[in-house]
Amino acid sequence: MKKFPGFPDDSKLSATAFPALFFSELLPMLDDLPELKVIIYSFWALNQKTGEFRYLLREEYDNDTLLEGLKAAKPRTDPQTTLEHALARAVARNVLLCAPVNFEENEFEIFCTNTQKGRVAISQVNAGQFIKGFDGRPIEILPERPNIFRLYEENIGSLTRRITDHLKDALETYHLEWIEEAIALAADNNIRKWSYVDAILKRWETEGKNNEYSRRLDEQDGKRYITGKYADFIEH
Repeated sequence: MKKFPGFPDDSKLSATAFPALFFSELLPMLDDLPELKVIIYSFWALNQKTGEFRYLLREEYDNDTLLEGLKAAKPRTDPQTTLEHALARAVARNVLLCAPVNFEENEFEIFCTNTQKGRVAISQVNAGQFIKGFDGRPIEILPERPNIFRLYEENIGSLTRRITDHLKDALETYHLEWIEEAIALAADNNIRKWSYVDAILKRWETEGKNNEYSRRLDEQDGKRYITGKYADFIEH
């Protein structure tokens, strides 16, 4: 038996959160070691992700650490076979949620844990509510409500076909959070024009969203707009 050397100083350790129900409800019913290892890995790997809706690709389970652990659990079975069975069990048990994605001629699967956000993520993916991803993520899952179109209607104005196309293009270009913040800023400045929202997004892309100069311009634009200097913001 290989012995574990122990954990280092607590101050140097990162932590992975598990719901209390994992120990009180789920752990007692698990009777398969590979399945347990896959579930624990899923919680850990998802904790490394960022964004509102986090998911794992099937290929992210193909790493040496997990596969070595599965080989230790079933040394006479190919670890890839053990992995497939463990994933299937975790999905069948409803601990992990899985959805197929067909996007831009690519087909892949995503996995989420069965939490509230995980359920929303899978539901949105199944409904086709996602866009091209950022930072190496193949897709970015859109929130349920209010979606960006409703947010625009509530804060800026009516949706025309032209505005809808502008919003779709923006979703392909910018982070969703940027668009939401730009719409909120336009509403705060009482400049309810898509061209103004678009100008904010373009400046953030050029100057940097958190750039001090850009922030000052954001604060000044509401006053300068009415003088005519920003007439190009007007939607003709």
